[in-house]
Amino acid sequence: MPVIRVLIVDDESLGRLRVADLLRAKTDVEIVGEAADGDSAVRAIRELGPDLVFLDVQMPKKSGLDVVREIGAEQMPMTIFVTAFDRYALEAFDVAAVDYLVKPFDDDRFEHAFLRARRVLALEGVERARESLLAMLSASGPATVAAAVPARYLERIAVEMKGQVKPIPVEQIDYIAAAGPYAELHVGDRRYVIREAMQTLEDRLDPNLFMRVHRSVIVRLDLVEALHRGGGGDYELQMKGGVRLRVSRSRRESLERWLGLSPHD
Repeated sequence: MPVIRVLIVDDESLGRLRVADLLRAKTDVEIVGEAADGDSAVRAIRELGPDLVFLDVQMPKKSGLDVVREIGAEQMPMTIFVTAFDRYALEAFDVAAVDYLVKPFDDDRFEHAFLRARRVLALEGVERARESLLAMLSASGPATVAAAVPARYLERIAVEMKGQVKPIPVEQIDYIAAAGPYAELHVGDRRYVIREAMQTLEDRLDPNLFMRVHRSVIVRLDLVEALHRGGGGDYELQMKGGVRLRVSRSRRESLERWLGLSPHD
């Protein structure tokens, strides 16, 4: 088999690492590049001309489908979408790519998608895939298909442990604390470090379950036990288990409303 030149696009570093690790075990694959956002993906596709792209659907500012629109379906390499959407919502994408992977995916599902892409490339079916992609984009009009699919919040967050990627269900997370460019997931007495911005986590977590109470703290609301007023107008949140976390003045009123308190009670 000829070597398949692959580009990996995902705004999450662990997502890129996961795909890269699986591809490096294959002798007929060359990873020609990685991209962490839509703009970089567009540049990489144009400059590197990969045969196959693993393309994240949900990315800030420019989604995976926005990337396809900018490149043009007729110029787009073979594509495997990678997404957090569930299987049923992804029916809309079936004609848009040779396959798709739903995070977190296992090795067998990845292998199935890769083998399907390899078969299509071997049978010179790229043009047929591009025609289907172009038809889907034309039918969807100016709005992306992603916008037509109901937004979904994170159900799991991938963390790296001892060289492996492990999904952590969000309902197990007590709170999240910023640590420089990283975020710490506190799960009971365990702590997991991921490279993710707090703003991204806030946007992708269900606001009915989580609240950002400080620029460096996101809490799971059903674990909030009390709000304490300290000296100088500072506030602290007490979680079940006794942990106390800072609350910023700008976010205090939202928390008070959730607790059923009148502001400044």
